[in-house]
Amino acid sequence: MADMAATIDPQTRETLEAGLSALHLDTALAAPLLDYLALLQRWNRAYNLTAVREPQAMVTRHLLDSLAMLPHLPAQGRLADLGTGPGLPGIPLAIARPALQVALVESNGKKARFLREAVRSLGLDNARVLESRAEAVDEPGAHDLVTARALASLADILAVGGHLLAPGGRLLALKGVRPDAEIAALPQGWELEALHPLAVPGLDAERHLAVVRRAA
Repeated sequence: MADMAATIDPQTRETLEAGLSALHLDTALAAPLLDYLALLQRWNRAYNLTAVREPQAMVTRHLLDSLAMLPHLPAQGRLADLGTGPGLPGIPLAIARPALQVALVESNGKKARFLREAVRSLGLDNARVLESRAEAVDEPGAHDLVTARALASLADILAVGGHLLAPGGRLLALKGVRPDAEIAALPQGWELEALHPLAVPGLDAERHLAVVRRAA
């Protein structure tokens, strides 16, 4: 794995380590995260997995943006990341939370191929790839948490993935500006539990984590 991260320039490494420190995370996480970043960069040249191509921007907008939600995650449990694309936020979360079982749900074939290679190369025993649309995943009630990043509105995420949540489970949706209109449009039977502003190191933009549960 060392040769993979060796392609990352020192400034990118420094940006990541500084960001991890700002998020009060162990800077030892930088090594596996940079291995993931190097693999993503390599595949991105051929498969166009993400429009963000500059390494520093990938650190901020992909890695740190994903990890900013960690304080609101349990140390363990089962999480389904819907429409994960190249593994965001699921792979950074799986790296940072080894006791969290992460299902990476992605219907796009080339992205699913990359995810399988990333899980294998990074040795992520706590992550698995489900090449499927979220609504077709046949694991009703099997997950404590469902997450999605830039996938759809809260109502749409619940429509395709709400069936995956166990009783007492939570949707953790990463959003930009306060999603007040989406919160007001939550379908019957669901309610907002919390809305957490997130500070992403190096990112000059609003971020929020919406936590949604079944209504009592």
